[in-house]
Amino acid sequence: MNQQLTFAPADDGLWEQYDQLATRAYGHPIGDITHLREHADLQVAVRGGRVVAGGLGLLVDQFFGGTPVPSACLGDGCVAPEERGDHLATDMASERLRPLIDRGAVISTISTSSTGYARRLGWGAPTNVLAWAVATDDLKHSFASEDFEVEHGLTDEAEALQRDLARQWNGPVHRPTWWTRWKQDKSNLTTYRFARPGHPTAGLLSLTTKRHERHGMSLVVHDFWAADQPAAAAMLAFLGRHNSRARTTTFRRGALPPYPTLLHGLRHHRTTAEAWHPWMLRVLDVPEAIRLRGWPGDLTTAVPIEIENEDGDRGRWMLQIKAGTAEIVPTYVQGQVTFTRHQLAVWYAGGYRSTTSARMAGVHAVSEKTLATLVRSTTHFEPWLPDHF
Repeated sequence: MNQQLTFAPADDGLWEQYDQLATRAYGHPIGDITHLREHADLQVAVRGGRVVAGGLGLLVDQFFGGTPVPSACLGDGCVAPEERGDHLATDMASERLRPLIDRGAVISTISTSSTGYARRLGWGAPTNVLAWAVATDDLKHSFASEDFEVEHGLTDEAEALQRDLARQWNGPVHRPTWWTRWKQDKSNLTTYRFARPGHPTAGLLSLTTKRHERHGMSLVVHDFWAADQPAAAAMLAFLGRHNSRARTTTFRRGALPPYPTLLHGLRHHRTTAEAWHPWMLRVLDVPEAIRLRGWPGDLTTAVPIEIENEDGDRGRWMLQIKAGTAEIVPTYVQGQVTFTRHQLAVWYAGGYRSTTSARMAGVHAVSEKTLATLVRSTTHFEPWLPDHF
């Protein structure tokens, strides 16, 4: 521990060292370290010529308010077990963000079980993340496909549908061209398209199977993109047709959009939910993140707010929204609403669905009307992150 610790971008040799370290730290190989080598940034910590920590970073866009915003998505981070306890993960997070910020990232998303340290660094969790499981028989007896046709494989039209639907939520990734192939190869996904005869694609479903030890299998759904309720019902009916071999259908964490199709459609509501660690968002550059986000076209307002900075002090800002655009500039006016850094992230993602939920989360406001205006400004779309990295 007496040798100096340095941080560096990984060359070929350091990539290999980090791959070995991650296998030791996680207890199993991490395939993404190999699969994402052409697309990801890897920063490592080195002590005495040996890699002792690191993690991948992806610069991709995420949709907020219907508009793509450059995001630093961090994943596959670890610290050598013998190095833990000295806050190296915190220092490593800063080093991993630095090159992505230089390339234009204004927000950052992570999915981590260590939510405490992430929260202290300014990441906030906008919404719960659940994996849903339902008996495949229940799907078969509860949903009908009407006149939808099902075709195997992905097309340009289906990818366009996915992008259009992704814009209608806060958080989905604007998938780069390599994203789908990576996911298909990683999880052995099979993709299906749904459409009425003579009509455009209205649904996109990707799934894999998990074999049981004795016989049969279960279905695991990774993508569930439906343009409307009939398309969603047709997709659920298609899953139900697997009931002779698949006892259970599981919607992988975050795969099922937060609309109540199952709640209103199942004859017997016997779904089970498994909680996962949430995806967390951090605003890296407040003015640019505000400028690049989409905003309601019918809202015109100017609200003085105070935002906690990295030193724990509060900066005063004037947020101005008009005709679908917004800007935030420093001001001397006392704020009417006060955000911590993680509260700012939750608000940015539309995680506060009402003034009640904002106040219960600790957001301070001197005016209920002003708080209601702020909540309305980001809740046009709901938070949902179906993409994992």
